[in-house]
Amino acid sequence: MIRVLLADDHAMFRSGMRALLDTQPDFTCVGEASDGREAVAETARLRPDVAVLDVRMPRLDGLAATEAILAAPGNDTRVLVLTTYDADEYVYRALRAGASGFLLKSLAPEELVAAMRVAARGDALIDPSVTRRLVAKFATVLEPAAEPPELARLTSREREVLLLLAGACSNAEIARKLHVGEETVKTHVSRVLSKLGLPDRVHAVVYAYRHKLVPAE
Repeated sequence: MIRVLLADDHAMFRSGMRALLDTQPDFTCVGEASDGREAVAETARLRPDVAVLDVRMPRLDGLAATEAILAAPGNDTRVLVLTTYDADEYVYRALRAGASGFLLKSLAPEELVAAMRVAARGDALIDPSVTRRLVAKFATVLEPAAEPPELARLTSREREVLLLLAGACSNAEIARKLHVGEETVKTHVSRVLSKLGLPDRVHAVVYAYRHKLVPAE
């Protein structure tokens, strides 16, 4: 079971999300929070697999709460940030904090559920309407370094995989382009992330743009 905490200051939204999760055989809602401080406290107490946080909440906003949750020692909860806005600064702060996703509330319910599954298995995603241009722009606000030494740890095939990740390719697309199986791609992706010290695919994209391995659009 995927254990979920819902944090939003609108009770109706929480109720709707809980009702949606109740229809899914692999989900259970273990708690709710109506503000950011409560979200941080309840995440520490309940240790859910996924915490879904709204950006705009009283007492502590969702981005500050995300930062606090993910900075806590021993934390193993993945955080999805939900918002009705796609403002650039929200995306940047969510990525910096290590969120596993930045999603708009306008997504279809089944897509939100799918995003929670993605986060629970340790991957990450950004709402399709938040374009790759934003990821590239985020990377440019970070001071780029010379080619980092850890990049030399990648094999030539792993570097190919990194570039394809930066091109927003799925595992299936990478498998087709490289003429290998998807399980092989999963192994390559895992090794790329491990060698570069990255938490997920989204941050692999940021890494590639930051170090100018691909041109910013």
